[in-house]
Amino acid sequence: MSNQIKIFDTTLRDGEQSPGYSMNESEKLRLARQLEKLGVDIIEAGFPIASEGDFQTVKKIAEIITESSVAGLCRTTDLDIETAAKAVEKAAKPRIHTFIATSDIHMKYKLCKSRDEVVESTIHAVEKARSYCDDVEFSAEDASRSDPEFLYRVFEAAISAGATTINVPDTVGYALPWEFGELIKGIRENVPNISDAVLSVHCHNDLGLAVANSLFAVQNGAEQVECTINGIGERAGNASLEEIVMAIETRKNNMDFTTGVNTREIYPASQLLAEITGKGVQPNKAIVGDNAFAHEAGIHQHGVLKNPLCYEIMTPESVGLTCNKIVIGKHSGRFALGKKLEDMGYKLSKDELNSAYKSVTRLADEKKIVKDHDLTSIMSMMRNQPNPEPQKMASGG
Repeated sequence: MSNQIKIFDTTLRDGEQSPGYSMNESEKLRLARQLEKLGVDIIEAGFPIASEGDFQTVKKIAEIITESSVAGLCRTTDLDIETAAKAVEKAAKPRIHTFIATSDIHMKYKLCKSRDEVVESTIHAVEKARSYCDDVEFSAEDASRSDPEFLYRVFEAAISAGATTINVPDTVGYALPWEFGELIKGIRENVPNISDAVLSVHCHNDLGLAVANSLFAVQNGAEQVECTINGIGERAGNASLEEIVMAIETRKNNMDFTTGVNTREIYPASQLLAEITGKGVQPNKAIVGDNAFAHEAGIHQHGVLKNPLCYEIMTPESVGLTCNKIVIGKHSGRFALGKKLEDMGYKLSKDELNSAYKSVTRLADEKKIVKDHDLTSIMSMMRNQPNPEPQKMASGG
């Protein structure tokens, strides 16, 4: 088992299925290029059978991407598989990703199939996909609510039929981290031919546990993680790519794993998705939110300005930002205000800084965040300059 975890990005498929995140062909092509630049191992480009537009988009992505594998999703029906195969046939590294549900509730109410029929469909689909493509992934939809013994049987059959990746989805975000980790451990211990395939996971965030479940899975033998930029996806979303990658990157002292992701392209990828969809990232979103490297509390500002490691466990630069952000508000201290004004070109005496601090805190009570132009106005009033030019610091000061 390799220590490098494969990153399977499904922003263009599962991510796009979330309300308000639909993308047209040109937008998907832009994002696919950024995902390749980011260094993801597999790009799931879409669900080709869904529409002619989706088919054509997957086809074009397959034609332009050379470094990442390009996957097309399909059910276990012949037409689905044939359509996916045509969509990715010109890819430098094509993958067909087929799936069927394995939980009793899905088999009874959605598929109206018995367990034996699901196993037969799995074998037929994987064999047919392998006739078109050497790289075939099989997913057991709703795996986390499936009987583990039945999962072992399905996965063994899929691998024997030619599946090169076996995926374990927590489709409805039901699993708890420790039980999901046990499920992955059980699959690795009880599927006799599991070493012939890559073991993958695909976690949803309905209980806010998608990233935690993915990391528990990795610790218990998962070799591929399926995720999305900004964590977008059905309902509450998917496991967040940036959180998984940076957790692995930041906590190497606890997890002996790596990824092939160029972390400095994480923030640009996040911003591109936000630009394309018109959906901004929540400010407190880990890694890529506006507040992820912002500091307003005085004690935090003082610590960060002295040594960023006091309050930052990773550098802004490591994810593609240029610097952390000192926010001036009512919680800011004199030290941070002085540093901010110094960066703006003002050299203040101790008394001037105290006076400026009082003005800033009064203004902050009214408007919460004090912006640069507010600071300029405060300095202007303090120095009685109707059209001020900031008093520049002397060279070397």
